Amino acid sequence: MAPDGATPPARPHHRFTEDGRRIREVLSYSRRGNRFTPHQQEAWDAHHAAWVIPDEAVDQPGFRLADWFGREAPLIVEIGSGVGEATGVLAAARASYDVLALEVWRPGVASSLAEVETAGAGNVRFCSVDAVWMIETHVAPDGLAELWTFFPDPWPKTRHHKRRLVDARFAALAATRLAPGARWRLATDWVDYAEQMQTVLDAEPSLTGGIVPRWEERPVTKFERKGVQAGRTITDLCYTRV
Repeated sequence: MAPDGATPPARPHHRFTEDGRRIREVLSYSRRGNRFTPHQQEAWDAHHAAWVIPDEAVDQPGFRLADWFGREAPLIVEIGSGVGEATGVLAAARASYDVLALEVWRPGVASSLAEVETAGAGNVRFCSVDAVWMIETHVAPDGLAELWTFFPDPWPKTRHHKRRLVDARFAALAATRLAPGARWRLATDWVDYAEQMQTVLDAEPSLTGGIVPRWEERPVTKFERKGVQAGRTITDLCYTRV
């Protein structure tokens, strides 16, 4: 319970112990600067009202993702959409699906709005709240048609590995939200993170899969090219909810 008996939003940095002390949580991301370039500002001004779900909206009574898409459709969630190079292309090829892109870096969201516009993917909505909380709170069991996790922050230092998104707890949660037969597609350019992903996901009894050839539909982004240029190996994984 929050101090003075108030009920806080159940998001990171808003949680409390029963005696009112704020809980410091380990997160899989850090929020970077929010300054926009002129191009990002232009895209934000043009599209955020229609395509960005405000953070505070998710805490409102009766919040439903379908209301923000304006229809009932199968849901795909992308965690960490970056600047949207993959988001727009993949969503445009799946017009009958709703795509929720979760990205905490606001300039990245602004760039993604431009990518989505260029791709003609009006079926994408962005939100900048914690992805684990969002999926746990606002995605129903068996409610995901697909989950995408491309190049999550690798937190390469050993002492930071506990901040990696793909761990046993999140794998268990994701497995409950994926519909039977739905896929979780992942990619990373860090070999040890790929190994961790495989170990964690192989151990989740509701998932089956492993390392796969590069998903041809996924566009090669600037981020991926930088990883290749730096000599890092790109690993794709795909797991299916059984």
